[in-house]
This record gives sequence, C-alpha cells and structure tokens, in this order.
Amino acid sequence: MSDPRAGHLVLVTTPIGNARDITLRALDLLREATVLVAEDTRSLRRLMDMHGVAVGGRPLLAYHDHSGPRMRDKVLDHLAAGALVVYASEAGTPLIADPGYDLVQVARAAGHGVTAAPGPSAAVTALSLAGLPTDRFFFEGFLPSAKGARRKVLQSLTAVPGTLIFYESPKRLEKSLSDMAEILGPARAAVIARELTKRFEEIRSAALGDLVQLVVEAPPKGEIVVLVGPAAAAEISPEDITEMLTEALASQSAKDAVAQVSAATGAPRRQVYKEALAILGKS
Repeated sequence: MSDPRAGHLVLVTTPIGNARDITLRALDLLREATVLVAEDTRSLRRLMDMHGVAVGGRPLLAYHDHSGPRMRDKVLDHLAAGALVVYASEAGTPLIADPGYDLVQVARAAGHGVTAAPGPSAAVTALSLAGLPTDRFFFEGFLPSAKGARRKVLQSLTAVPGTLIFYESPKRLEKSLSDMAEILGPARAAVIARELTKRFEEIRSAALGDLVQLVVEAPPKGEIVVLVGPAAAAEISPEDITEMLTEALASQSAKDAVAQVSAATGAPRRQVYKEALAILGKS
C-alpha cells in the first residue's frame, strides 16, 4: 500500500533550547522521512543522535540563505519522485525568521502537499512569559543592523496597536533598545527574554528607558527576544489629530497619513480623512 504522504513536504519544528521539547510526531517524521532537509545539517544530526534517530543513507540537504536557490530544484526533484521530504529549522518553527519561505512557495506551486508538525517558537514562548498583552501582537523579527534603517522600521511600528516582538543579538541589543526608547517612548513596558527553555533562562521586565540602563550595567548573553507593550491609551484632542496629520502629510500620501493617524489615535478614518482634506486645502 502506497504512503499517502509520498510527494509531500513536512515542516518539522525543533526545540529552541531544551532538546526534550521535541514532539513525538516530529521524531516519527524524522525516522520516516525519505529525504531530510535542514537549515543547519549539523544541528539536525546532533538532535537526531540525542533521540536515537539515525540518518542512515538518506539524503540530508542543507537549505539556508546561501544554498536555497540551487537546493530548491533538488528538493522539487525528490518530491516529484514521491519522496516524503522533511524540512527542519535550526531551532524553533520553520519559516519564522527562517529561510524556508521560498521552498514552501515553490512546493505548493508545483502541486505538492505541504503540512507541518508544530512545536516551540521563541516568539510565542516569550510572549507567554512576558506578562504583556497577548490579544494583539506583531512579530518584526530582526531589526536592520544599520542605524538609519533600524530607526525607519521602528518609526513604522509606532502606530501598531499591540505588543511588538523582536529577535536581537547581544552585541546590538543596547543600540536597538536605545532607538526603541527614543522612538516608541521610554515609558513603554518592555521585556527582555533570554535563553528561553535553557538552564540560564531569564526574563527582565521594565520600562524601555530603564531596560537600556540595565543592559548597560549587565549586558546579557545568549539568544534574546525583546517585547514592547502597546502604547498607553491617551485622550486625543482634535488639535492633536490636526498636528499629527500635518506632520504625517509632510512625508506621506494622504491615504497613508490618514491610515497612520487613525490607527494611532483610534479616531474614525472618515473623520481623519475629512481633516486631512481641510489641511491640504489650506496648503
């Protein structure tokens, strides 16, 4: 009897720290796969060895930012031949700050089945532990390393009405937090979640401005998730809306300026649009 999973791509989530966090289904798939694909083949081999799963003579392909374009054709060939292809990220959920997006896209476009064996995610784990609002959140991932580009991205997030989630390296953390405090506001509630599920797991909670000082005094090490709570609701007067709109219209189209101010203030878009027309009519 043929395997109904033949010609399918399965995304397998791997632990973000503690190797025992892998699921039973993920281990089954790693045993049963006819072709293994990994963001980091050495990491996957170590994980499989820990759990007594042998690679054997099966193909183990490295799929990362540099190999992706040439490796996609090989994966598609295996799928077309009826292989059960399992793709594993280096740590966490595939495609979350991970290069597998294009692989899923081309596999689906070629008519192959794509499914997932879910599991840990550093972003969701940090959100659960942070004590910040979880009803609405926005995952930004890694901010640009260049200051100008980083600040531009942060400016675009000022009106997001939910908790913001970032990945960051210890070397860039102080600079990123400083820019966050300046652009998003030093009083915003924030959290640094470090080394999640590992021995030295740590959660630091403080206002953004205070977190900058804490990092200066005791620089953290390891893998870091930064979370910033939503801005506190405030009374917005018509004068405030006019001022914000005037500033937004100086660098944006009327449509974008209205969307930004409406999202930031909670004011009805129709009302904000009417005010934008009045401002533009005076200029």
